[in-house]
Amino acid sequence: MAQRTFAMIKPDAVAAGDTGKIIDIIEKNGFTIVGMRKANLSKNQVETFYAVHNQRPFFGEMVNFIISGPVVLLALEKENAIQAWRDLMGATDPSKAAEGTIRKQFGKSIGNNATHGSDAPETAQQELALFFPELK
Repeated sequence: MAQRTFAMIKPDAVAAGDTGKIIDIIEKNGFTIVGMRKANLSKNQVETFYAVHNQRPFFGEMVNFIISGPVVLLALEKENAIQAWRDLMGATDPSKAAEGTIRKQFGKSIGNNATHGSDAPETAQQELALFFPELK
């Protein structure tokens, strides 16, 4: 059964011109893109999005990074989409990510790691509702 997940191509990858390459990888790995748009997110949107991390020391830096430039927001669909997307992204730290993963190819650091993906069904549902409320 198909599952949906939320994905984001972060400002570092967008600025580097890697958006098309990442989308190509997504499609070649069997995901269907059911929603996509490029956006400059507001500070309020990003603080809401990353609210789970608001007590962490890196919260302000993370928010400032995401609002530093445009991002590409994606709603992806595939069987076992959440885990499949996380596997395709690779480890948060690009230096520890497996060969062939998106973060290994396009990430520069733990903070500038090219992509975001939902980590659980509940998170995917919340993130999709935040950025793709039209998808029911």
